[in-house]
Amino acid sequence: MNDTNLLDTIERYLRNEMGAEERIDFENRRQTNSELDQMVVEHSFFLQQSESLSSRKRFKASLNTIHNDLTNKGQIKETERHGQSKVFYLWQRYKRVTAIAASIAIITTLTVTILLSSLSPTVPKQQIQQLNRKINNLENKSLQQAREINNVKSKIDAPTVAYTTGGTSFLIDVKGLLVTNAHVVQNANNIAVSSKGHDYIAKVVYIDNTRDLAFLQIEDENYKEISNIPYSISQSTTDLAESIFTLGYPRNEVVYGQGYLSAKTGFNGDTLSCQIELAANRGNSGSPILNKHGDVIGVLNGRQTDAEGFTFAIHSKYILEALTDLKKSDSTFQKIKLPAHSAIKGMDRVHQVKRVEECVFMVKVN
Repeated sequence: MNDTNLLDTIERYLRNEMGAEERIDFENRRQTNSELDQMVVEHSFFLQQSESLSSRKRFKASLNTIHNDLTNKGQIKETERHGQSKVFYLWQRYKRVTAIAASIAIITTLTVTILLSSLSPTVPKQQIQQLNRKINNLENKSLQQAREINNVKSKIDAPTVAYTTGGTSFLIDVKGLLVTNAHVVQNANNIAVSSKGHDYIAKVVYIDNTRDLAFLQIEDENYKEISNIPYSISQSTTDLAESIFTLGYPRNEVVYGQGYLSAKTGFNGDTLSCQIELAANRGNSGSPILNKHGDVIGVLNGRQTDAEGFTFAIHSKYILEALTDLKKSDSTFQKIKLPAHSAIKGMDRVHQVKRVEECVFMVKVN
């Protein structure tokens, strides 16, 4: 397929003009062809910018048309420049037209709002939120009953806490030191981390809002140390197009995702982060990003809402810098040593995931 036909295919995909079978086939090609996938992402961004530019040009043309029409009718007078700056002259020329256009826009907006309010079913937003909460509560109760039946209910005697938000974290020390994003635990009153149905009380021991990183320490007598951390924390990023994978908690159970590194910088060239091609949802913040060797190369922290395929992760080297800062400020953590090498290098992906899974925890906050 030549470049012209390929771009035509990409545009039909982005405009939802493909049939169901063709769309599934194209999405499968995106997953197996990193160059094609990057072309889709870049072309989507290009089309958005083109549409934005076209909209501005149409608006300027509309202003000129209105101005000329009003001038011809004698409703406004053309003013000549006499020592005025160009900006002031243009304002004098177009201020009435701008006012008229703004008035029309306001009236149109109000009219559409009233029509939508009168014609749409009245479903308050708060009801939808409550329904979601009730569903989650029922799911949690079902899980709790199942644990009681199997005699694996957590024996934490702490009072019940209604957690409202959360994310993901992962261990960097067997004694219960975890990494997550600062925005996940910002202004938290209570924090629990959860793995395999067990909740453990945790607290923030370090937070860096600039780098969007935080360390949590499990402080729970029911927590049992694991034998070792299977992954290492890389001091550098991976190569472009290299495959990556992650585990996180966008649901009440751990979810696996895979993709590749698409850029070594983040949003608008941000050097703190890198761009990855990876499906990410609410709850994935704080998830570890690992390369094929089992080295952590980043911490997932967000996605761009107005463009497809733009997910970002904080570079792993900042975990190392943050740990150095923590050791300086708190002598309790002086003896922490991170693994120098990955223990899962050379394993197939299934076995890598099994080893990493026991180190990834859901974070629950209120």
